[in-house]
Amino acid sequence: MFSIGLAEIVLIVEDVPRAARFYREVVGLTPATEADDEWAWFWTGESYSSPRIALHRGPLLFEEHSPHPPGQRWGRIHYAFTVPRGKLAAALEHLRTHGIEVYGPRRFEWMKATAYYFYDPDGNLLEFWSPDAS
Repeated sequence: MFSIGLAEIVLIVEDVPRAARFYREVVGLTPATEADDEWAWFWTGESYSSPRIALHRGPLLFEEHSPHPPGQRWGRIHYAFTVPRGKLAAALEHLRTHGIEVYGPRRFEWMKATAYYFYDPDGNLLEFWSPDAS
C-alpha cells in the first residue's frame, strides 16, 4: 500500500472576494494568491507543503460527469482547523470581535480534544479543533 495526503479542498462560494476576506481576516488563513472574481487560494499551515483551500465561483473540471443533477452537485460542507490549546481563547475572541456566532464547546473524550463551531458566509460549518496539551 502507498501513503497519500490531502493536497487541497475547493469550496464553491457565491462571492469569491467576500469569502476571501472572511478566510483571511476572520479565520486567519494566509493567502497563496490574490483573490479575483473566480478563485482565491489559501495555505492552511505554516509551510508551502501544507494543504490548500481554494474558493471558487463557477463550475469545476468534469462537473458535467457528476451523477447528481445540476444545482445539487456540490453542497455545504464541514471541516476543521487545528488550533493549539494555548491559542484557542484568542482565536475564539477574534471570531467574536468580527461578529461571528460561535457554538460550543464540544468535548470529544475519544479524541482528547475540544471543539468550537461557526459558519462562513456561504453556510459551510467550520470548526476550531484543539487537542489537549500533551
